[in-house]
Amino acid sequence: MAKEVIKKDGTKEHFDAEKIKNSIAGAAIRTDLSEERRSEVVGRVASSVIQMAQGKEEIATSEIREKILSELDVIEPAVAQSWRKYEEEKREV
Repeated sequence: MAKEVIKKDGTKEHFDAEKIKNSIAGAAIRTDLSEERRSEVVGRVASSVIQMAQGKEEIATSEIREKILSELDVIEPAVAQSWRKYEEEKREV
């Protein structure tokens, strides 16, 4: 499993699967999905990202983001849309 995440500014921090789950859950909560479906989506997507990180020493946040969004586009596009909308709003501030 990747030990470190390389952030956009080049800094590194410890790989934390909980941060990935929390990010996905944050996007999912802004949709009208049931709590059960949100939990299922978070579990499936986080598992996929963690699996991708297996065998790597480091992984870029951009790579994690792309994996999350590609998975969400397939299994729950509303959550992917929520994620992108949040990023857009964050850039405007």
